[in-house]
Amino acid sequence: MLIDSHCHLEYKGLVEDQAGVLARARQAGVGGFLSISTRQREWAQVIATAEREADVWASVGIHPHEADGHADLGEAALLEAAEHSRVIAIGETGLDYYYDHSDRATQQALFRRHIAVSRATGLPIIIHTRDAEDDTAAILQEEMERGAFPALIHCFTASADFARIVLDLGLTISLSGIVTFKNARDLQAIAAAVPEDRLLVETDAPFLAPVPNRGKVCEPAFVADTARFVADLRGITTETLAETTTANFRRLFNKAAL
Repeated sequence: MLIDSHCHLEYKGLVEDQAGVLARARQAGVGGFLSISTRQREWAQVIATAEREADVWASVGIHPHEADGHADLGEAALLEAAEHSRVIAIGETGLDYYYDHSDRATQQALFRRHIAVSRATGLPIIIHTRDAEDDTAAILQEEMERGAFPALIHCFTASADFARIVLDLGLTISLSGIVTFKNARDLQAIAAAVPEDRLLVETDAPFLAPVPNRGKVCEPAFVADTARFVADLRGITTETLAETTTANFRRLFNKAAL
């Protein structure tokens, strides 16, 4: 069984046929889905889907693109939402300096608030970072010194140096369909070397469809294509990769009753 550790089931492209999307994924061997929120107004909908579908879980958080619109969001709101039985993660949150849709200082402050909630609840924090390696690493190092918290870098596309830093901090690395792209040689080398117990796979659906589906709306079913590719990179069977990443998911997201 595979688990899609990061998908947006409420986003356009998936939500219109959510039942069909989930059915196709289950048929492809996907037995679990972590549905990710990016804005506070999405929380109720993401949680409602997780309540309805036994193999879907929810996250609550604010994407860095949305930080300016949530600058006043306090820890209390996240803590309250995180109490729900189907909420197993905090995020996604982090830093995105590629688009700079929100003020960088606001992104950083909100990122730290999410970390505090992760530390308080024990729920893993799901981190988005793009063109912000130095600040992301600095914040993670500073915050880890204040008290450990479980975390992962989703849709990993950063450098080998950043990979070493976050792995040394105890984080997990999740790979999306980007690893299957022809121009992702550096990422493929990282994917081959990530420690077995620190690896997850995801789609980030409806974005980033892997080869051979590149250009299509990405669906959680496509995590099987990414898994096959990563397994080949690592010289193992897809079944072994599935067993390993599912075990890693269970261990990291231990609030999920799998």
